[in-house]
Amino acid sequence: MELDAVFALLAGAAFLAGLVDAVVGGGGLIQIPALLAAFPHTAPATLFGTNKIASIVGTSSAALQYARRVKIPWGVALPGAAAALAGAWLGARAVVFAPVESLRYLILVLLILVAVYTFVKKDFGTHHNEITARRARATRALLIGSGIGFYDGFFGPGTGSFLIFLLVRGIGMDFLRASVTAKIINVATNLSALVYFSTSVELFWKLGAAMAIANLSGAVIGSGLALKHGAGFVRRMFLGVVVCLIAKLGYDVLSV
Repeated sequence: MELDAVFALLAGAAFLAGLVDAVVGGGGLIQIPALLAAFPHTAPATLFGTNKIASIVGTSSAALQYARRVKIPWGVALPGAAAALAGAWLGARAVVFAPVESLRYLILVLLILVAVYTFVKKDFGTHHNEITARRARATRALLIGSGIGFYDGFFGPGTGSFLIFLLVRGIGMDFLRASVTAKIINVATNLSALVYFSTSVELFWKLGAAMAIANLSGAVIGSGLALKHGAGFVRRMFLGVVVCLIAKLGYDVLSV
């Protein structure tokens, strides 16, 4: 396949990834397989780093769009992002010392539990009932940010969805506020991972820039849909993405 056609296909994947990621996360489910399929003989670290070039632009754009329309809970977002920076860096380094593939089984089980819980609890994430104690919020944000940050640097699939679920379940946000907070934390994980990869391996910067533009376009549309249709729409999208993640990881596990 000619290089221009590869760029066009990957730009299309990045657009769709940006749209989905802006609402509930999970854009990596689209972008990373597309990169792996287009460059099957390239080192995964190069492709993961190139993916982060596109992802950080789209995620940052979505965060800015939300910030104009939704009151951001900075008491949660800032400590969560700070912890995620450190967590993602450590997670990326830990890949060298632990078998990433063994995580697929655990993550698959966790995603199934998340989907079942969200489906059964019909009002889960549809109302805002955030805990008011500042210290408790900050502590939980630090735990969520560091844990998910490490996971994103170490493995990655479903990072945005796990963030949203934990912010709803652990702090009491509705899906819309959880989504905007997750974007800010996810910017931190993307930045940390991108810095690590850019200093460790060679990245495809031109391809990353083209995908970033497409991802940005998708993110603008996705965040606009979430703001227009509210928490209920985000909840439905969340369930859809989690089911897709379960199907993808289930396929990977059975194919081994």
